[in-house]
Amino acid sequence: MAHETILILGGGLMGLTIAHQVARRGLPVTVLSRSRREAAGFVAAGMLAPHAEGLSGELLALGQASLERIPAWVEQVEGDSGLGCGLRPCGIVVPCAGSAEAEAYPTAAHGQLLERAALEHQVPGIGPSWQAGLLFMQDGQIDNRRRLMRALERACTGLGVGFEEGTEVEALQRDGSGALAGVALRRADGSRHGLPCRRAVLACGAWSAELLPELPVFPVKGQMLSLQGPRQALRRVIFGPGTYLVGREDGLLVVGATSEPAAGFADGLTPAGQRQLEGGIAALLPEAAGWPPMERWWGFRPCTPDEGPLLGPGPIPGLLLATGHHRNGVLLAAITGALLAQQLCPDQPSGVEPAMAARFLRAFRWDRFAAA
Repeated sequence: MAHETILILGGGLMGLTIAHQVARRGLPVTVLSRSRREAAGFVAAGMLAPHAEGLSGELLALGQASLERIPAWVEQVEGDSGLGCGLRPCGIVVPCAGSAEAEAYPTAAHGQLLERAALEHQVPGIGPSWQAGLLFMQDGQIDNRRRLMRALERACTGLGVGFEEGTEVEALQRDGSGALAGVALRRADGSRHGLPCRRAVLACGAWSAELLPELPVFPVKGQMLSLQGPRQALRRVIFGPGTYLVGREDGLLVVGATSEPAAGFADGLTPAGQRQLEGGIAALLPEAAGWPPMERWWGFRPCTPDEGPLLGPGPIPGLLLATGHHRNGVLLAAITGALLAQQLCPDQPSGVEPAMAARFLRAFRWDRFAAA
């Protein structure tokens, strides 16, 4: 029996991850995307940092569950695409003014306390104002901007996933019972069409509330830049207050990121934002302030009131949600893909224990704020 095509609304990291997982289970999938290049997955630094970020509660548990899945997930993507994803279990250092600050960090129990000498050993050249720190060896990074996104696109294409690029979903259509019946589209040539569907995933990131205003998702703008340092110049990621430095193997240093909730969807770089990043570089790794600049860019994180994602069934029967991941989209992609694939393909194993899946879908349901 032929299966009805599942629509993925949004071609960013979440959309591609879910499309890949569902296609691996043999179901037909089409990804609708206005512009994949505006997706947060192309903008983020690629940190895998539930501990360095100081997450807590259910969001920490979700991040830890995803972190455990990432090596196997990356192996799948690399096997299906033939491309490397740039996964580096390099460890992340959180520098602190002193030992008391380090010991009070929310996730200190998961890390190794560093005094100044040990901090210098882990991060040679670190700025003099940092007298202590925490090393989270279990955290790491992936080269999402240059490698992971491209590998996911190729993996999806190889599995027969359909793509409609330059297609904007303008509205969700419902049947007489209120269930999902289709989507209203505007294609790149300006023509408007209706596309029937009974099952879809909303993965539109910061733009999700434009389709469903009841979703508590709003944009938080972030500006970033990159510098070219010597090869393997930075062994560990440095997660400082307000600025982080992520060194790739080839010496590229990704520097992020401002957090501008008042900016809305305002495009462009700002002098204040760039000064903040440059000041962070000078404080964290002074020698890097002299490295040649490469790129400067910006993007929009999809945020919710508690900074946790919206996962699972949405307000329309037949519509699933995978949005609102804020700063942790790259980290949470693996578990998000597994949870959504389980919802769409309940007769096939997802690798997530049923009790854990139920726990996370309950904790990150879309209407949890109203319930509170």
